Amino acid sequence: MTTSVASVSLDQLSIDTLRLLAVDSVEKAKSGHPGAPLGCAPIAYLLFHKLMKHNPAHSKWADRDRFVLSNGHGSMLLYGTLFLSGYKVTLDDLKSFRTFGSKTPGHPEYGWTDGVEVTTGPLGQGFGMAVGLAIAEKHLAATYNRPGFNVVDHHTYMLCGDGDLMEGLSHEAASLAGTLKLGKLIALYDDNLISLDGPTEWSFTEDRYKRFEAYNWHVQRVQDGNDLDAIEAAIEVAKAVEDRPSLIAVRTVIGYGSPRAGTNKVHGEAMGAADAAATKRFFGFPEDQSFVVPDDALTNWRKAVERGAAREAEWNALFASYATVFPSSPASSSERKQVSCAMVGKRRFPASRLRSRWRRATPASR
Repeated sequence: MTTSVASVSLDQLSIDTLRLLAVDSVEKAKSGHPGAPLGCAPIAYLLFHKLMKHNPAHSKWADRDRFVLSNGHGSMLLYGTLFLSGYKVTLDDLKSFRTFGSKTPGHPEYGWTDGVEVTTGPLGQGFGMAVGLAIAEKHLAATYNRPGFNVVDHHTYMLCGDGDLMEGLSHEAASLAGTLKLGKLIALYDDNLISLDGPTEWSFTEDRYKRFEAYNWHVQRVQDGNDLDAIEAAIEVAKAVEDRPSLIAVRTVIGYGSPRAGTNKVHGEAMGAADAAATKRFFGFPEDQSFVVPDDALTNWRKAVERGAAREAEWNALFASYATVFPSSPASSSERKQVSCAMVGKRRFPASRLRSRWRRATPASR
């Protein structure tokens, strides 16, 4: 998987590897959205490599942080991140992007690809689902946590774009999130000033920051989407705000590193061989090779596996102690399973059993 690439920091090499996996996957499929992954790769790297609580070896760990890619058209950002982090997504899966039966469809599908939390694609849908996940976390925490035993204690991170914020659904969901004071919801806004049609100044001119402040959100702005320290600092500030959801507007460059960077031409179509080669040259990768994954970058990304296993083991120990200290609480054997099922999102009853109940309860079926 290794080859000669330009000498850069390990963080930068890891980010650029993700960027170019997206370029190559879209180019091979001759369809897709390379612009968002090129601009937002630093955000995904920070979250999955350093800041999020997750276990790639066990994607359904109950108290993991949740990540929602609301701008689901940029799905290669997520698929590349899942592969590099060690989820059950392979390099061959990336090479099969947008092909029939692939684990990497054009938009993320819940239950189809390991590590995908919700189905997204229709703009605004992921925003609403992220709010729902944060509501669930707050409700479960209030129901099951006890002093010294926060068995439900995770954040919901969402990456959204201009298209999401244009949709009416995001207005309603954001208003509800502010009203419910969902302090563990953190939205990272890909504020790149470009939509599919062209500059956002043509069609999207309201002050988004004041709009979210009016919804009772905590709002921050990061001026450079490549500034890892600034993005990380903003996320840490957001995590410390417990009585309001947070919006972090990150000024990215759509298609960063490509000849068409900063334009709608890199939004929703394959770049073409010449532009793809030029983009690789910009990042110091071989122009004549595709799906290059330097060993150092992969090793760095895969540190998430060991860290995630350790975090889950800590939580499992806490959960076991919880049942011992509070034997009459919802930690009884039957309800402990209920807690985990609720947090993971599993059905508590087989679908066939639910259907039979519905039929018996429906007058027309009697």
